[in-house]
Amino acid sequence: MIEARDFIEAARARGFEWYAGVPCSYLTPFINYVIQDSSLHYLSMANEGDAVAAMAGIALGRGGAPRGIAMMQNSGLGNAVSPLTSLTWTFRLPQLLIVTWRGQPGVADEPQHALMGPITPAMLSTMEVPWELFPTERAALGGALGRAMAHFSATGRPYALVMPKGSVAPCPLTEEALASRGTSRSPAVMESRHAPEERPSRRAALEAVIAHTPVAATVVLAATGFCGRELCAIADRPNQLYMVGSMGCVAPLALGLALARPDLKVVAIDGDGAALMRLGALATLGAYGPPNLRHLLLDNGVHDSTGGQATVSPSVSFAEVAAACGYAASLEADDTARIAAWLEAPPAGGPTFARLLIRPGASQGLPRPSVGPVEVKQRLLEHIGAR
Repeated sequence: MIEARDFIEAARARGFEWYAGVPCSYLTPFINYVIQDSSLHYLSMANEGDAVAAMAGIALGRGGAPRGIAMMQNSGLGNAVSPLTSLTWTFRLPQLLIVTWRGQPGVADEPQHALMGPITPAMLSTMEVPWELFPTERAALGGALGRAMAHFSATGRPYALVMPKGSVAPCPLTEEALASRGTSRSPAVMESRHAPEERPSRRAALEAVIAHTPVAATVVLAATGFCGRELCAIADRPNQLYMVGSMGCVAPLALGLALARPDLKVVAIDGDGAALMRLGALATLGAYGPPNLRHLLLDNGVHDSTGGQATVSPSVSFAEVAAACGYAASLEADDTARIAAWLEAPPAGGPTFARLLIRPGASQGLPRPSVGPVEVKQRLLEHIGAR
């Protein structure tokens, strides 16, 4: 195991000053270190492909020299396939990739990593991205970075370091950094009636959802991460499905279900990081969404389940975006009473959207669902009478 400082300073000595990515708990030490160093730059990206494209742009702006590092969990490697195969490979724009190895064979992990873990090395090799394991000793840093630099010089294309669990020691944020977490260059777009610390918790928001989504006629789909875990912990009901992985896909999943079952009210509970990852889904839901579809965004301004890294949601007016995309109605709120009324409102002429500002953090000792994904799906199918 090395310190984040060891790698980042060794990379800085070779010209790397730009970092971009989507958080993973394995990457938290890097992100924390970079955002606390004013001479380094971190871009919180909506998805992994955007991170690759941004670092390609850095190379383009620096005369084709590798100056950027794209960081991602291997579950998001699929999002980066297109820019890795049709942008960086085609235009020969080099960058260093750090890809965490969730689901590494022989290492226990969550079900959403069971397939991607074993195939990660093959995916990189198929895309002609040479890779090696992330160095876990200081003495090995120079060699790994040297091989990457030699590859950049020879081909002008990316090189990957695959990071197993426990490769980098924790790097805590200072009190000053914690205080500024979640801020952005632009003020929040809605006029909040409550200070951030007075906003409802995720638990309070989900309790309101449960109270206004009767089991018999409503299906509730919860986004991956703490959203689904906390919903399950509060009340594990047969009309609920908890996403694992597939970040950003809860809204299109809900769209398909709502179209197939107009007799059910379908409620998709999204998160700000997930919604940003596939913001184009709002246009699709606005165009095709039926009146029985409700899209609820719980926005705390951070990626809570990976360490609380900030998203760019404070500068985004999601309700205005939803309205512009064709949702029949949209609102932004920071109290659960308005969300309760929104859930109870009669159907509009199409899908409706609500953004609820909540405070960061989760309940202490939050468990993972004891029921597996296939069991949750089968239970839901039986509940709604579809086998």
